[in-house]
Amino acid sequence: MVPVAIKFSGSRCGCVASLLLEIGTEELPAAFCAAALPQLGQLITTSLQDWRFGSLPWQGFTTPRRLGVLVQNLPPRQQDLVVERKGPPVHQAFHGGKPTAAAQGFAQRCGLAVKDLTRRTTPKGEFVFAKVLQPGQATGALLQESIPQWIGAIQGKRLMRWGTGTQRFSRPIRWLVALLDDQLLPVQLEHTSPLVSAQASSYGLRRGWRSDPLPIATADAYEASLQKAGIIPHRQQRQDLIRHLIESKAAELGAVPQLKTDLLEELTDLVEAPGLIVGRLEERFLSLPAEVSTTEMVVHQRYIPLFKTAGDPLALDAHGVLDPHFLAITNASPFADADLITQGNERVLRARLADGAFFYDQDRSQPLEAYLPRLEGVTFAAGLGSLRTRTDRLVRQAEAMATALQGQNSTLQLNHQALCRAALLCKADLVTQMVGEFPELQGVMGAKYAMASGESPQVAKAIAEHYLPRGADDPLPTSGLGRVLALSERLELLVSIFASGQRPSGSSDPLALRRSGNGLLQILVDCGWSLNLVALLEAACNQAAQDFPPLKVNPSSLLADLLAFLHQRLGTLLAELALDYDIIDAVAGEEQEPRRLLQDPVDVVCRGRLLQQLRRSGQLAPIQAVVQRAARLADKGDLPPEQCQPQACVDTSLFSSPVEARVLESLEAMAPLTTTKTQANHQDLLAGLGRLAPQLEDFFDGDNSVMVMAPDPDVRRNRLNLLALLRNQALVIADFSRLSG
Repeated sequence: MVPVAIKFSGSRCGCVASLLLEIGTEELPAAFCAAALPQLGQLITTSLQDWRFGSLPWQGFTTPRRLGVLVQNLPPRQQDLVVERKGPPVHQAFHGGKPTAAAQGFAQRCGLAVKDLTRRTTPKGEFVFAKVLQPGQATGALLQESIPQWIGAIQGKRLMRWGTGTQRFSRPIRWLVALLDDQLLPVQLEHTSPLVSAQASSYGLRRGWRSDPLPIATADAYEASLQKAGIIPHRQQRQDLIRHLIESKAAELGAVPQLKTDLLEELTDLVEAPGLIVGRLEERFLSLPAEVSTTEMVVHQRYIPLFKTAGDPLALDAHGVLDPHFLAITNASPFADADLITQGNERVLRARLADGAFFYDQDRSQPLEAYLPRLEGVTFAAGLGSLRTRTDRLVRQAEAMATALQGQNSTLQLNHQALCRAALLCKADLVTQMVGEFPELQGVMGAKYAMASGESPQVAKAIAEHYLPRGADDPLPTSGLGRVLALSERLELLVSIFASGQRPSGSSDPLALRRSGNGLLQILVDCGWSLNLVALLEAACNQAAQDFPPLKVNPSSLLADLLAFLHQRLGTLLAELALDYDIIDAVAGEEQEPRRLLQDPVDVVCRGRLLQQLRRSGQLAPIQAVVQRAARLADKGDLPPEQCQPQACVDTSLFSSPVEARVLESLEAMAPLTTTKTQANHQDLLAGLGRLAPQLEDFFDGDNSVMVMAPDPDVRRNRLNLLALLRNQALVIADFSRLSG
């Protein structure tokens, strides 16, 4: 029996209620809080819809010790559901007007008498039907059954079990609050150890290892009850308070806080009653580079460094740059001793920075170049030799990159000797003690040690910048040598890793190859440098076959894979630049040949931006109409897409209308613009296509219009070639057939 129709009966009588669910735990990892709350909300939303309650809004709360959800306007019970079930055919259900065993059995299964069955004609004949009432369940009963299921369904990294139970969660669950208004729901988590049962009390701030019960009178009183106890359960409010505490105290000290988004997000999920302490660095630690002290503060201790002025990446100490104070966010418990907490934080930082000072002194006891032999003992990647052999490849690649860039960008001035020196030394800091302790400082310390070793500021800055951008929020390199070295490093990495057979797959990209590809293109676009990536990659692939004989590299296959990969990265970059998807498809879509696009990626971005600007100003639509109308007919001809010059394919002796000559004149004027890829040429070409609109209108529909598909094959071909020339010249900008609208 299959439900064939659903109807509701009854109404939502009675008062609506609010549900409060709080999962109390030991301190949760910061990342889990942000991921778990949306999951819990989605689980609740799905259940409410399944129960026919509709879409009810929910409010979420998180602190390191609790996940809370408040859902209001819950009805007291489900609506009754009437299900109409289809039974046997009438000729089987009744014989001689009397019910058969089939009818009686169907009625019995539906809990009805035979007289309650109805008959209805369907496309497959006449059948009997039964309307079955399914009474709605009480909301409390539904919640009692579902709450343990919701909790068990929350996923996260490294879930754990505790005690002898089998319940899995990020940290042990210690209490549970489940209220429907002021009524306690009898919920138990049967797989916890010890057993956790719902209660009408949460817990306040810790006093040492203990915290006092915090009664919750009603579900709607939850947030106010926690706030009265000093806890801020609303995450955004807590984050706003943390930001205010930091910024106001920094202003009071006359300093600027280094508060990056990632640190603020983490701090928000590390405390539930934000308070601030002000610590102080010992003066002797200002002799360390500012980056060493701030990395220790932020990465290891989650402190907020304070700056007096912007730092110089080549400075060897922090005098005049770093404020001797630092800020730390703690739980502002009334039971805590702020002075004792401050002293403890200062002591921990002091010990860590003392290690940093030792490493700094030891590393500077010899010049940066002296670390190169140690790179021979560090494997770059399986089958790709050591970091020392990679350094040699970087030097070679940097020289090739500089030569190619200067060949295509005549105003670019580069010191090749300084570039090769920076390429040689850029990985040497990887074997220093400081970078061994603080991997985040690679490149940064290389620049410091280069300056301490007497290298030129040009070389040192290129070393500092060659890792940029490390991530989405990082700045791009600004010096000429830094940009070239950063480009070379990424290109060498991609070629080498692809040669070893490794590729990004799905969400798996352990070597951050996508980030390297993105960075390579971002730097080129930021600089506005024309670069034939295809030629550089082709040479690098051929060289890889010589550098890695055991890998049996096929240069052609390797090049094809790299071009396809960078084609995808180019599409990603265009999307990040907020270009419409059809414009991305028109200038760099899957149908486009990667080899052609990557001969000058910056030109692709330039063309995409021009189209986007024209669309926003309303000027693209008429150009698009001209090109698309011409292209639809041109596709019936045989002129190859690369032919943009009229001389060899249009015969003026076959013209029969002056409009043909005017179209040809316009195409001849635009032809030179298709030979050199510059933004000015692209703008002029698009303007010329726009001016063709009235001429093309005359060509098709005016007083002197012509029949493109003329009976004479020579005339027909000549006119199709005219239209094909227009299409081909437009193809220099984009494939207009891919544009929508």
